[in-house]
Amino acid sequence: MDRRQSKTRKAVFNAFVELLTEKGYSNTTIQDIISRADIGRSTFYSHFQTKDDLLNALCESIFDHAFSEQSPKEESHDFSDRRDLRGELTHILYHLGESRGYVEGILASESGDVFMRYFRDQLTGVFRKEIKEVPEGIPMDYAVERCAWDFSETVRWWMSHDGYSPEDVMGFFWHYMGR
Repeated sequence: MDRRQSKTRKAVFNAFVELLTEKGYSNTTIQDIISRADIGRSTFYSHFQTKDDLLNALCESIFDHAFSEQSPKEESHDFSDRRDLRGELTHILYHLGESRGYVEGILASESGDVFMRYFRDQLTGVFRKEIKEVPEGIPMDYAVERCAWDFSETVRWWMSHDGYSPEDVMGFFWHYMGR
């Protein structure tokens, strides 16, 4: 994606999140997004076919790097050599923190459930890969889904409570999980 396309996507994402917060998902139209982003209709449709596609693209842009198998050293954090569960979850928190404006806007609207479902699906993969054993009598699928649910709800809580770093939030979750 070239710089112009990237700038357009960012303008559309910003407009969309502002409108989600103001009007909600169902009351936001493509025309609202186009007007707020100050782009033409054909430009919008060259990037997204529908409002649902836009929401999915926004979720993907937030999660693609955070859930990537590769964790290169980054300006705000370095998890390139730490591939344990705690490191992986903290890395995810850093990326959600960097996208906080988007995440808060999505969670404040009725599209928050779509975001949380997408997020939990991604987390389920992380926990399934990392959890090796569970207490006897507990089905592995239950433990994996419970961990994904608890972590996603921890993130939801964090998005409405400023002042905590990703490490703070990870510490809360880790302690809560009895680790």
